[in-house]
Amino acid sequence: MSAPLNPARARAAVRVSARISGELLLILVMLTVALWVLGRMWSVVWPLVVALFLTTLTWPLTRFLRRRGWRPAPAASVVTLLFLLVVVGILALIAVPVASQSGELTDGVVAGIQRLREWAAGPPLNIGDDQISGAFDAAVDRVQNSVGSMVTAVATGVGTVVNGVVTAVLAVFLMFFFLKDGPRFLPWLTRQLPGRLATDVPVVALRGWETLGAFVRSQALVGLLDAVFIGLGLWILKVPLVLPLAVLTFVSAFVPIVGALFAGFVAVLIALVSNGPTDALIVLAIIVVVQQLEGNVFQPMIQSRGLGLHAAVILLAVTLGGSLAGIVGSLLAVPLAALIAVVWNYVREQLSDPPQDPEPDESPVHAHVG
Repeated sequence: MSAPLNPARARAAVRVSARISGELLLILVMLTVALWVLGRMWSVVWPLVVALFLTTLTWPLTRFLRRRGWRPAPAASVVTLLFLLVVVGILALIAVPVASQSGELTDGVVAGIQRLREWAAGPPLNIGDDQISGAFDAAVDRVQNSVGSMVTAVATGVGTVVNGVVTAVLAVFLMFFFLKDGPRFLPWLTRQLPGRLATDVPVVALRGWETLGAFVRSQALVGLLDAVFIGLGLWILKVPLVLPLAVLTFVSAFVPIVGALFAGFVAVLIALVSNGPTDALIVLAIIVVVQQLEGNVFQPMIQSRGLGLHAAVILLAVTLGGSLAGIVGSLLAVPLAALIAVVWNYVREQLSDPPQDPEPDESPVHAHVG
C-alpha cells in the first residue's frame, strides 16, 4: 500500500511549478514582443543581416590588406569595388552566353511546344487542334477577366523588385562601413556597456561573428558541391550553357528551397528545348539526387562541423524557419540556431562551477624517503 502524500511537500511542489510556469510565460511574452519589434524594424534589419553575410565573405581579403599596411578606408574601398566587379562578372557570365544562344533556345522552345502538341494529339490523349484552340481561348478569356488582379500582382512584383534593389544598395554601403570600422566595434561596445555587460556582450558578439563566418563558408562549400556535380552531369549530357547553369546553381545555393527550385527548373528547361525530353528527365533525376544529397548529407554534415550543431538540429531548424517565415526563415534558421547555441554555451559557462584543482596526494607511498 502506497504511503499518503505529504501536504507540505505537495504545496511546495505546486508553488515551484507555478513559479516556473510564470517565469516561462514571462519569457515567452518577452520573446513575442521582441519578434514584434523586429518585424516592425524589418526594413532596416534585413539590409543589416545581408550586409553581415557579405562582410563575412569579404573580410578575409580586407584583413589581408590591412595586415600588409593598408589603411582601413582604402582597404575597404578596394574590397567593396572588387566585390561589385565579381557580382557584375557573375551576371555577365550568365547573361552573355544566354543572349548569344537566345535564338537557338527560342527555336528549341518552339520545337518543344510543337513536339508536345504532336504527342498530345496521339494516343492515349488524342487531343485535337480544336480542343487545344478551345483551351487556349478559354485561357485568354480567363486572363482578360482577371486583368485587375494581374495588374495588382505586377505592381506587387515591381514593389518587391524595388525593395530588393534598395536592400542590396543599402547592404553594400553597410558592408563598406563594416569592413572599414569593424575592428573598432567591440572596443566601442565595451566602453558603452556598464559592469559585467562590458565583458559578456563583447565576448558573445565575437563568438557570434565567428559562427556567422563559419555558416557563410559552409554554405559556399555546399553551393560549390552542387555546382560541380550538376555541372558535370550537364556536361556529360552535352547540354548547352553548362558554365552559366553551374554558376547559377552556386549562387542560388545561398537562397534555400526557392533557389534550388529555380536553378533546377532552368536547367531542365534548357535540356528539354535543346536535347529533348529524355535528357531533360535525366537532368531532372540528377538535380533531384544532388539536392537530396545536399539537404540530407552535405549541408548537415558540413554545417554541423563548422557551427557546432548536430545535423538533426540543422534539419529541424530549416524546417521550422521555413514554416514560420518562408524563404527568409529558411535562410536565417541555421545561423540563428547557431547564435542561440553560442549564447547558451556562454551562459552555461558562466553558471557552471569552476573546475577544482586536484588535492595533493599526501599518502605515505609518495613521500620522499631519505
